[in-house]
Amino acid sequence: MDKYGGIDMGIGQFSEALQQVMVRRGETLATAGRAAHVDGSQIGKILKGTRKASETVMKAAVRHYDDIQLIIGAGEEVMGGACVPYLDGADLHPSSTHIKTIEEVQEALQALLQLPITKRLDQLGPGDLENIKDGIMEQLEAITALTHNAAVLCRKYDLSYISMWNDHRAELKLKKYMK
Repeated sequence: MDKYGGIDMGIGQFSEALQQVMVRRGETLATAGRAAHVDGSQIGKILKGTRKASETVMKAAVRHYDDIQLIIGAGEEVMGGACVPYLDGADLHPSSTHIKTIEEVQEALQALLQLPITKRLDQLGPGDLENIKDGIMEQLEAITALTHNAAVLCRKYDLSYISMWNDHRAELKLKKYMK
């Protein structure tokens, strides 16, 4: 059982992430409910696990709190875990995330340089598919490190993580990478 009488769930899932944000900010169920445009009792049910948060509730809470743990938690709920996990056991001090990100990006680069990218599936030799899987894993580790580092820097310098992504999307559209 947790502070609000709910069942403990894995970090990263929306309800647990929302609870963590509420605790960090010292907010009540009523305050969180207003942020998510629902009654506080609805938030209590979400935290207890007796009600699943709707996408509308998740979207409103994410926009209001602009918190990486909550953003990732909502992403995991919607995408079934096919997204960056929240690293609740990592040292998220800016210096630590900076150093770890450099390490992970360097490892991803080395793995990318080893990929037999010019071969078709039917041309792969022994060990090639394993190298490809390892290369993908290194890229996912780099993405996870980069995501957390960007979020930590946003928190440290009081920048909106969501606004940074909006600016990035605008830049990609300007460069015609997106419509």
